[in-house]
Amino acid sequence: MADTKQPQLNGAYYGPPIAPPARSYHRQGRGSDCGCCLLCTLFKFILSIVIIIGIIVLVLWLVLRPNKVKVYVTDATLNKFNLTGTNTLNYNLTMDVMVRNPNKKVGIYYDWIDSRAFYDGERFAYYALPTFYRGHKNTTMLYPTFNGQSLAVGSGMLGRFNTEKNDGFYNIDVNIYARVRFKVWWFKSHKFSPKAKCHLRLPLGAASNAFTETRCDVDI
Repeated sequence: MADTKQPQLNGAYYGPPIAPPARSYHRQGRGSDCGCCLLCTLFKFILSIVIIIGIIVLVLWLVLRPNKVKVYVTDATLNKFNLTGTNTLNYNLTMDVMVRNPNKKVGIYYDWIDSRAFYDGERFAYYALPTFYRGHKNTTMLYPTFNGQSLAVGSGMLGRFNTEKNDGFYNIDVNIYARVRFKVWWFKSHKFSPKAKCHLRLPLGAASNAFTETRCDVDI
């Protein structure tokens, strides 16, 4: 029997054709698109509000030109200041304080105001001051008076007291605290709590001519 021969193939043989894989389509949910749109819209809205508020604040500042209240101690007398062996501080301090509103278009309501005296970082006296309204470019005089005795609790107070007693001058800090509202035309602001820090260097006795007018640091 004659051998059956396979016909000779021309070129390389790659086998039967392979069908391409079926494409799979992944459809994104509409929820994520809506979420992105919502976040983008919200961001644009907030940015617009911030820009509008910034423009309003800038315009108001340019119109009003607000300035800090100025506080000066124009006179102060330390009539009594001694520390006894029982750690009791006896004191008598009187002050003249000038509060100046330098603004042309801003009035200030002082709804609450008081003063506190400190020595060596410890508060030893307190004095409540009268409330008032201060109009444009106007000045008010206040007269805090500290008189009495207090228990000294600072560990280093005695050493500082003896040193300053020999020097002839005592370093006393008086802070003035307030709760204020600003008035612009018919509009009244919410309440702010500024503080004025007054550092005094005082001799003992009624030698008021030895006192130099002191400007206080105002912190709003």
